[in-house]
Amino acid sequence: AGLVTVGGGIGGTILYAKWDNKFRAAVENNVPYSDWLLGLALGPPSPKSGLPIKKQVRILEESLTSSAKATLQAIGAQEAALQAITRHTLKLKEAMEAEEKSAQWKDLEAALADRTGAVNDAETALSKANEALDSLKSVIDKSKGLKVSAVRPLVLAAEENLHNMVVDLDKVVTKVHSAESEAKIVSQYSELVNEAKQQFQREVSSLTPEIQANWKGLTGKLSSDDLNALIAHAHRRIDQLNRELAEQRVREQIHIDAALEQQKLEDQKALEKAVSTALQHIKEEARLEQERKLSELREVMEAEMRTQLRRQAAAHTDHVRDVLKVQEQELRVDAEQVLSSKMLEQETRYRQLSQEQLDNFTLDMNTAYARLKGMEEAIDSHVVAEEEARKAHQLWLSVEALNYTLKTANADIPTVPLEGAAQAVRDSCHDSDFALALSSALPEESLHRGVYSEASLRARFNSLRSLARRVALIDESHNSLYQYFLSYLQAALLFEEKQEAPPAQLCSEDLDPFKLLSYASYCLEHGDLELAAKLVNQLRGEARRVVEDWLTEARLTLETRQVVSLLSAYANAVGLGTTQAP
Repeated sequence: AGLVTVGGGIGGTILYAKWDNKFRAAVENNVPYSDWLLGLALGPPSPKSGLPIKKQVRILEESLTSSAKATLQAIGAQEAALQAITRHTLKLKEAMEAEEKSAQWKDLEAALADRTGAVNDAETALSKANEALDSLKSVIDKSKGLKVSAVRPLVLAAEENLHNMVVDLDKVVTKVHSAESEAKIVSQYSELVNEAKQQFQREVSSLTPEIQANWKGLTGKLSSDDLNALIAHAHRRIDQLNRELAEQRVREQIHIDAALEQQKLEDQKALEKAVSTALQHIKEEARLEQERKLSELREVMEAEMRTQLRRQAAAHTDHVRDVLKVQEQELRVDAEQVLSSKMLEQETRYRQLSQEQLDNFTLDMNTAYARLKGMEEAIDSHVVAEEEARKAHQLWLSVEALNYTLKTANADIPTVPLEGAAQAVRDSCHDSDFALALSSALPEESLHRGVYSEASLRARFNSLRSLARRVALIDESHNSLYQYFLSYLQAALLFEEKQEAPPAQLCSEDLDPFKLLSYASYCLEHGDLELAAKLVNQLRGEARRVVEDWLTEARLTLETRQVVSLLSAYANAVGLGTTQAP
């Protein structure tokens, strides 16, 4: 029995915790291990949503306020419509009972206009109130879906207010409908009375046309014939009405039976509708009463459950405290044993690690010292290499300066003397025998005077070519004037190509002075000064004497350019040799 009681209590706690998140949180905070049990049975708790709950409460309050306001306006409009209908009905009754007066009918028309406006306003207000009540009902349903205990009293109060507003609104609407039905009957009766009056007036007018419509008070003016005619017509009319009344009674009995049957059906429908509405209101009141009782019962059960949980938590806490004390003693003994063994093990390991660290430190120090020595040697070699590179760069700059000096010649003026640039080269390579030998190989004349540029030599050769053609037939023996005349004549009559590309190999026919001059002109125009000098060197006789000075200058320029080219190649080679790889 005790086990069943405990199981039932635990099951009830789990079920109630599933329904109420606040109760679940209270159980998890007060009972140890309850969070694990509830999480295993119900899953993780739903996340807290304080802000949405506050927002929903605010929305519910605003909707309740707006619904109450709309309902009060609708009830006021319905009551105003009821009063307007009642006033119009009274005015209509007064107009039927009294004589016709324009003021009464004006009051009746004004009452009808007030009634129409009040009814329209009542219908508009009723529509708005129904919309507000529907919105309030949807907000209440949404608030119920949250299943939060903090919102439940407010939701219950909102449901009660909604029910009261619906009941009050239905009552006043029923009153308005009843008043409208009564007014409709009075209006129909008024129409029948007016129609009967008009019919009687027409009949009297047909008998006595001379009598005006408003003949009341004219009795003394009527003749006996008129009175007899009226009395006879009245008797005939009474007999006719009696016969019609008998027929009408038969017809009306049938109509009354049908009307009673129809009225029974309408009364039955109205009764069913009223019963349905009342039953719905009673059910809603019963449901609200049940909700109130459930809320009260829930509060009582929660209080009882909290009391029981506190007791169980206190008993469980005492039991856990005793168990923890025993476990603490056992764990302390085990921990002391484990600690002593671990301390001994750690001490032995510490000694081993200390010795290993000392050995590793000694090895690292030796490695670092060897690396330091290597770095010192590398730095020394780098310094030497930097010095060699600086010298090589200085030599390259000196050679470039010498090469630039060769380009300073103008059209008819040789370059500046090369002595300064050559001395700079010698200063830059005083420890290189090869470079010193090359710098010493520069011609003396180029050092003191300078050399002509290739353009200057080309222009000078073009001016000497015509003179060399004129003396082409004169050999070394300096022939007679007749031979000079023939040579001039040949130069004047012979039209060879001014420039002609030289063949790869020269034959005896190519040694003709005119061809040699054409070959040399072609080479000079294409920048081959060396080949042009070789071709000019093949001239003989007076032509060789004419170009001797030009050939000397060309040879001087070629020798100087060759030495400078060798020095530049040497400087570049030395610079590449001193360049260190990254």
